[in-house]
Amino acid sequence: MSEDRGKQKMTAALLAFFLGGFGVHHFYLGSNTAGIVVLVLTFVTCGAIGPLLALVEFIMLLTMSDEDFDAKYNHREPEAMEFVFQKK
Repeated sequence: MSEDRGKQKMTAALLAFFLGGFGVHHFYLGSNTAGIVVLVLTFVTCGAIGPLLALVEFIMLLTMSDEDFDAKYNHREPEAMEFVFQKK
């Protein structure tokens, strides 16, 4: 088992809700490329796609069990292009 990264599920969910259109929750969770993709989508689509994607991920983070969150984000390093809705 790898070292605990100390990420909090509620912090990630709140970042997704309030700043998710800019991909901030992905930067927090360690998926930097995914954060850049969401940021670019937000600007290219004039704010239509990025915030919608962040809303979906916000709901998924809230409904994800603590054990699943820890396994996905605290006990391993997420891939650079990993979204919340992907199974890992």
